[in-house]
Amino acid sequence: MPKNHGPKGPNAVEKAKDFKGTIKRIGKYMGKYKISLVLVFIFSIGSAIFSIVGPKVLGRATTEIFNGLVGKVMGTTAGINFEKIAGILLTLLILYLISMLFSYVQGFIMTGVGQKITYTLRNQISDKFHRLPLRYYESKTTGEILSRVTNDVDTVSQSLDQVTSQLLTQITMMVGVIAMMLSINVFMTLVSLIIIPIALFLIAFVVGKSQKYFAKQQEYLGQLNGQIEENYAGHEIVNVFNGRNRVTKEFCEMNDKLYESAWKSQFLSGLMHPIMTFIGNIGYVLVSILGGYLVIKNRIEVGDILSFTQYVRNFTSPIAQIAQAMNMVQSLAAAAERVFEFLDEEEEIADKSDAPSTSGIIGNIRFKNVNFGYTPNKTVIHDFSANIKQGQKVAIVGPTGAGKTTMVKLLMRFYDVDKGAITIDDINIKDFKRNDLRDMFGMVLQDTWLYSDTIRENIRYGRLDATDEEVEDVSILAKIDHFIRTLPQGYDMVVNEESDNVSEGQKQLLTIARVILNDPKILILDEATSSVDTRMEILIQKAMDKLMEGRTSFIIAHRLSTIRNADLILVMKDGDIVEQGNHNELLKKGGFYATLYNSQFEEVDG
Repeated sequence: MPKNHGPKGPNAVEKAKDFKGTIKRIGKYMGKYKISLVLVFIFSIGSAIFSIVGPKVLGRATTEIFNGLVGKVMGTTAGINFEKIAGILLTLLILYLISMLFSYVQGFIMTGVGQKITYTLRNQISDKFHRLPLRYYESKTTGEILSRVTNDVDTVSQSLDQVTSQLLTQITMMVGVIAMMLSINVFMTLVSLIIIPIALFLIAFVVGKSQKYFAKQQEYLGQLNGQIEENYAGHEIVNVFNGRNRVTKEFCEMNDKLYESAWKSQFLSGLMHPIMTFIGNIGYVLVSILGGYLVIKNRIEVGDILSFTQYVRNFTSPIAQIAQAMNMVQSLAAAAERVFEFLDEEEEIADKSDAPSTSGIIGNIRFKNVNFGYTPNKTVIHDFSANIKQGQKVAIVGPTGAGKTTMVKLLMRFYDVDKGAITIDDINIKDFKRNDLRDMFGMVLQDTWLYSDTIRENIRYGRLDATDEEVEDVSILAKIDHFIRTLPQGYDMVVNEESDNVSEGQKQLLTIARVILNDPKILILDEATSSVDTRMEILIQKAMDKLMEGRTSFIIAHRLSTIRNADLILVMKDGDIVEQGNHNELLKKGGFYATLYNSQFEEVDG
């Protein structure tokens, strides 16, 4: 079952194993955009500075109004100087507009940097996909691999953008606010800073409590998604065996656990804003009382109280923002580390620079004392030797687990042999470039693969530069042309893996047409008729006979009746070839092949 990686909660932080190393490596990616980052730094500071100056200018307007009113009451002035106040407010508007512009430019540049880094990572991951050995894919679930390309890269992108912008802006804001507060009154500033330890303590307390619930939320969310995916895929089986009640019960139990952890995590996370509001209100009270006293003593102006109140509010907000940004740094490091782990996976051995050409290859294949094991301490192919001539039809038979499919994987260099050698026309397959080697092969597998496109394009996948006429010609050879023309849109009908109006046998014929179009030198047929009825099997067999003409062909089959006409039958048992010969020769020997063959007919008769 693929592992699920749902969306992260606001404080659900997975910690990186090597935080410093990962951040340093991210820094190397960011270092390619030094000029952009310098501009981000400049515009972030500019935005913060113009925003910070605003409250002090607003305080001047308040002082002017207060002085005007007091002067008029006392008869010392004509009243409020509205012209001066308008000038102050216009200055304030210009400051805030410049701050907004700087913030917009900074965000625009940083978003571009983040997306460029994401673009680079996705390209590197895409390239890496093609250089990884099959061993890696067989050791990981599909969901786990895909999460590196989707969730983790997206987390890196979003976190990088927000963390950089937030940290620069909020740190600048805090420093600037303190400077402006000190410029108004040192004593009031010191009193206001008392709230910092209180704020930090309460934030740390809430984050610590909510952390474990967010972790549980993610765990239960993954389990719930897995259960839904599993039962959706097996919906028919669940209904056939009347498993709906059991499935529903399991779902409700998981959903209850998810609900329990989710509401606690969200509730605790939601406390952050009220707590910061409460702390801010404490600051306002202290500022108002102390500010009123200092106004009476003529130590500050009335407008300074308003300015200071604004600065207290602007000071508590960055504390919460920085705390959130530090959480996001942890998420960024954890996601980036998973991406880097993928990029650092051991790759296939590089192709030789002086690799021979495959243009003159005929198709004589030889296995020379081949030994192979998926793990070092467990050999599955023991001293395998065989000599196949060009154009021969070679059947590989044996019980499940005998090593039949493994031989094909070795032949196409999805794995390399531990000992011995495999040669094509006396050239070791390790000497060929992998792409050139695999271009020589065409495969028809038990599990068909169609992608979401027209039938014409699905067949053309065998050779992308093929003309429409060539696609239709190979469809005739594959015995599928008549069926295609009976469809509503014919060759232009869109199909995919889930298409219900195309049977498994017809999908198989489409893949055979695709292979015929590719015109490979060597053919591999792996249980190509195992999931179809007898009539369709005959049709597919005729198409495959046409396909195999003049080509070296390997046929992996459990249904031994389909390989009677093979030129050579390799009988495998426990990773060894125990017998080889044609059908009649092997039956006369009365050995393992004869036992397998006769047992199948006994099962049919029974």
